[in-house]
Amino acid sequence: MTPEALADLVRTTVARLLADRRLDAAALPGQVTVERPRNPEHGDYATNVALQLAKKVGVQPRELATWLAEALLTQDAIAKADVAGPGFLNLTIATEAQGAIVRAALADGYGTGTELSGKKINLEFVSANPTGPIHLGGARWAAVGDALGKVLQARGGEVTREYYFNDAGAQIDRFVRSLIAAAKGEPAPEDGYNGTYVSDIAAEVLRREPGALSDPETVREVGVGLMFDEIKRALHEFGTDFDVYFHEDSLHRSGRVDEAIAKLKASGSLYEKDGAWWLRSTDFGDDKDRVVIKSDGDPAYIAGDIAYLVDKRGRGFDLCIYMLGADHHGYVARLKAAAAALGDDPDVVEVLIGQLVNLVSGGQPVRMSKRAGTVITMEDLVDAVGVDAARFAMIRSSVDSSLDIDLDLLRKHNNENPVYYVQYAHARTASIQRNAADLGVTPGEDYALLTHELEGKLIRTIGEFPRVVASAAELREPHRVARYLEDLAGAYHRFQTHDDCRVLPRGDEETTPLHQVRLQLVNATRRVFAAGLGLLGVTAPERM
Repeated sequence: MTPEALADLVRTTVARLLADRRLDAAALPGQVTVERPRNPEHGDYATNVALQLAKKVGVQPRELATWLAEALLTQDAIAKADVAGPGFLNLTIATEAQGAIVRAALADGYGTGTELSGKKINLEFVSANPTGPIHLGGARWAAVGDALGKVLQARGGEVTREYYFNDAGAQIDRFVRSLIAAAKGEPAPEDGYNGTYVSDIAAEVLRREPGALSDPETVREVGVGLMFDEIKRALHEFGTDFDVYFHEDSLHRSGRVDEAIAKLKASGSLYEKDGAWWLRSTDFGDDKDRVVIKSDGDPAYIAGDIAYLVDKRGRGFDLCIYMLGADHHGYVARLKAAAAALGDDPDVVEVLIGQLVNLVSGGQPVRMSKRAGTVITMEDLVDAVGVDAARFAMIRSSVDSSLDIDLDLLRKHNNENPVYYVQYAHARTASIQRNAADLGVTPGEDYALLTHELEGKLIRTIGEFPRVVASAAELREPHRVARYLEDLAGAYHRFQTHDDCRVLPRGDEETTPLHQVRLQLVNATRRVFAAGLGLLGVTAPERM
């Protein structure tokens, strides 16, 4: 029995119980929660529904829980129902009923859902300044953002991955001056960019346009374009591709920034002070009003953000998720305020803030890049540990906290390395399937034979996968999938290495129905590993 089916059974039983005892049926919640108890000895699942309902129907929680336990024990799927504490109900699933989890995991689409169906989501992430290679913070968003997009799609969302190229403003001017200096063999300007990548791009600009030094606009067009291409190439090799590459400069050239500002002026959301135009963002929850047009007449950075939000909504997106770096915390309030000032619902804007990433090797921080000079890049990390390890390491921790990545750990081929631990578990399932084929062992479905404690734990862990994916989508936390896979790997390794849970016959031993149904359990485990790793953009190797 899957957790979802169990929740439905509990709710149906509660409804019948309330009706039989003439209690208030309107008190029944729309959904009943069943969760894995912290202590496995307490049962397979637990529910607090009696505590939720007791006061509403005028019955003591333990008494209501006792009635519910008695009613549930009449169901074939429930082997045991115990009342605990003030009114919790611990449930143990009948062995035969656990087969439903295995069957569900073997079906196509296990872990997918429909709660986001019909929702058009714009997911903007990375969006690093196009003046250098992707640094570690951008690499974290490249992995997490891509995984979040996959998780949202798994639950029915229509996701567009978007990269916002900041190709307007002072940083581009500094980049162009740096390219010109490098092309002339001069030091970078004091506020410019260093690193061999600048010299490489400058040389390529001159190769393509020998007379470019006499025309800074050519240097800008060709040089910035080359940097864009480098960023796209690196992201693609990291397994992250985008549906849309949106250029900030297009907002200014097309007049959409001016249109957005005119709309705000007409609505009274802008006011003039000290020669500048200010957004009344404090009216919408921001901590201060924001300058939109500076006193020199040039638009502030937020002007482009406002026009960009208008553009996204105009393209029909119901939800606009921005994934920004730690130095952008103020954007949460200002983007929501901008939406409200435009007459839109602030909840169409979500801002996720990611914290810093540090590399450690030999217990010491790694600070210098071979190519970028001053910062560690995504390509440095990939060169050190590979794409799979880099992505998994970036995704497996909540972005709310800073992240230290131990290069020495990620190079290890043992269970200390989390990505190796998970991938190796998948490879072992594939190995068992190959060996089964060689021995002529076919899967069976007599799930009542799976009575060992480790079999039950593995099945129940498999059963949690859909809820983990749903939670990861709802909370925008794909690290939940990575941590789940580590738990699944632990449950599988303990099952597979236990002498009492041997999957395949040895020597002249005959194949039994127990061997066959354990093989089916391995098949289900493998499918869940593959699905979960796929959501993270990490490969599921068949041999290691």
